[in-house]
Amino acid sequence: MILVLIGLFSIASLYSTVGHGGGSGYLAVLSLTSYATAQAIWLKQYAWTLNLIVAGLAFWHYSRAGHHDSRLTLPFVCASVPLAALGGYARVEGEVYDALLAVALAAAAWRLVSGSTGVGQVSRPDVARSAAVGGAIGLASGVIGIGGGIFLSPVLMLNRWANAKEAAATAALFIWLNSLAGLAGAGLAGRLDMEAGLLLPFAGAVLLGGVVGSRYGSQVSSQRGVRGLLVSILLLAAANRVLGLY
Repeated sequence: MILVLIGLFSIASLYSTVGHGGGSGYLAVLSLTSYATAQAIWLKQYAWTLNLIVAGLAFWHYSRAGHHDSRLTLPFVCASVPLAALGGYARVEGEVYDALLAVALAAAAWRLVSGSTGVGQVSRPDVARSAAVGGAIGLASGVIGIGGGIFLSPVLMLNRWANAKEAAATAALFIWLNSLAGLAGAGLAGRLDMEAGLLLPFAGAVLLGGVVGSRYGSQVSSQRGVRGLLVSILLLAAANRVLGLY
């Protein structure tokens, strides 16, 4: 348990620097333990709950530092939330779930490293495009059991719809709302079954990590530093899954 808590703390610290909740990282940590034999919905419910803690902290820090633009965020979240709930309601288990998660992580990493992440003049997307992207990511995040920031941040930056810290702020709120919607969908389907004896220590570990990481990312790290951290996170998450390290 001590090693698991250290792992969760480390994931929360790293992911929150770029506004992410760390859902894919929590799935990786739990899958390295005896919990790997649990059903996918058991793993997803903890990932979503821990996302709520860490993404909430990240959004608070980035918003307080002046990096959140509600006009950018609103179309993405309005389209994503109902579809994330639908994804959470759907039952996706076993090899299908594993394949979806592996492909999703690999695609997000490849998309970011294969394109330019240089800083240029940002141009906000139109509402229809934002809604389409947000809806697609919301549905995928609900099915897979993550908040979706690992997909949204690269999209925002590669299309130059936002700079690194604006992307982090938008991703944090996006993750928080999608995680809540995913939990709601799973709850409506009658498949939530969390144990307080596990949830409380897990929550404590990510709370501490989220405070450290989100404060560093929003107030200390540069825009270039946040971009570099995001690339590292995406590659780490994809490598863990694709190479079968958990």
